[in-house]
Amino acid sequence: MAQAAAHEPRNSAEPLLSLRGISKSFGAVRALAEVDLDVPAGQVTALVGDNGAGKSVTIKTIAGIHTPDTGQILWQGNPVQIRTPREASELGIETVYQDLALADNLDIVQNMFLGRERLRHWALDEEDMERSAGETLRDLQVTTVRSIRQPVASLSGGQRQSVAIAKAVLWNSKLVVMDEPTAALGVAQTRHVLDLVRRLADQGLAVLMVSHNMIDVFEVADRVAVLFLGRVVAVRPAAELDLRVVVDLMTAGASTRLGEKGGDGDT
Repeated sequence: MAQAAAHEPRNSAEPLLSLRGISKSFGAVRALAEVDLDVPAGQVTALVGDNGAGKSVTIKTIAGIHTPDTGQILWQGNPVQIRTPREASELGIETVYQDLALADNLDIVQNMFLGRERLRHWALDEEDMERSAGETLRDLQVTTVRSIRQPVASLSGGQRQSVAIAKAVLWNSKLVVMDEPTAALGVAQTRHVLDLVRRLADQGLAVLMVSHNMIDVFEVADRVAVLFLGRVVAVRPAAELDLRVVVDLMTAGASTRLGEKGGDGDT
């Protein structure tokens, strides 16, 4: 039975991001129903649920890809509308999707600045971009790449994930949303990515991580939010949960074992 890692959550006066009563339908299919979720800074919040529970729709709503039908999004306590990925980015929200959206034919620096290239005298400022990319990778302790100018096609899965995360952090992000960051990675690469996820939270960023891997969730998460049929059925400190309880919540929307870990939690 997997046990929660003993992280010490940072206290915050208010959540960085809050969803209040968010609902979203696609035709006759109701993907999200009155979703309430807080994402605090300095913590890793894991978003889990079975296939079709609404995880992807939730993060795409936060990322500005889907506009909710009803409900409100609060950013640092203030109501906001996130209608496009650019608006999300302007707030400080960056999303790393499972496919990573990296260009294999470009090098690490080019990928990290793709679409946001820096110019000097109407030409690419290669020196400044190299310096910023290198500093970001060093700050995140990404040391496995031999050169920031090597093509992304030459990187391992873990290295690619690290570059995608560093790309998100580069833009002064406050919230990093990750969709299955350890999918299809080996043991050593998974360990490296989980360490990187934990490092982001320890540096004060908010992290929202979608994952099917409960071992990874309990390894790195401070809080766990469980979706069931488009509804949030529990948001609890990871230390109050275990694998059996989370599986119950994911598959049935409730668990008779929930009280065994103690505490009332958030939901």
